Amino acid sequence: MIENQERFSRAITLFDAANAEDPNLDEGQPKELLYAQRMSDMIARFAPEASEAAQLAVRAQHIQRWKVPRNTYPMTKEGYHAWRTGLYTFQADTAGDLMRQAGYDEAMIERVKKAVGKRGIKSNPDTQMLEDVAGLVFIEHYMLAFAHSKPEYDEAKWLEIIRKTWKKMSKNAQAFALSGELNLPEPLVPLITKAIS
Repeated sequence: MIENQERFSRAITLFDAANAEDPNLDEGQPKELLYAQRMSDMIARFAPEASEAAQLAVRAQHIQRWKVPRNTYPMTKEGYHAWRTGLYTFQADTAGDLMRQAGYDEAMIERVKKAVGKRGIKSNPDTQMLEDVAGLVFIEHYMLAFAHSKPEYDEAKWLEIIRKTWKKMSKNAQAFALSGELNLPEPLVPLITKAIS
């Protein structure tokens, strides 16, 4: 339920303008703008009654992601985790600043920042909703391309990746993924089936 449609639209417009600056293209569009639109489309399909905070968070999840490149941190496992933490904080703060411009109060801004910052997965409903939508979008739109980009990964590695994605998702999202409502990447269906059985 959106409390104030005009304010919500202002925030979405600001998020989209920020993501439209992405110099990286995907299907001829700024990469993170397309990703954000796919996230909103997915939450509308998966959870049309999702909270306003969750709807804002999914749109802002990757906001200006390109501004915090992976190579600005050490190329180690520890460096990867430090990058993710820094990225989540940057994205949460960016979303919060834009929401403030759109006229949101600090309570709603904090809710969205908590979800975008990936705080409270499994315990915070907005964060879990974002995680569910991100998992569903990854499976439908990005898993196959990711597979093509990693030809060195063997079956065991792929089973691990799919299981990690699956484990982060709620039972509702898992059921939605198998309901026929999600366009599963056909070549990977046998792997997906094996991973989750």
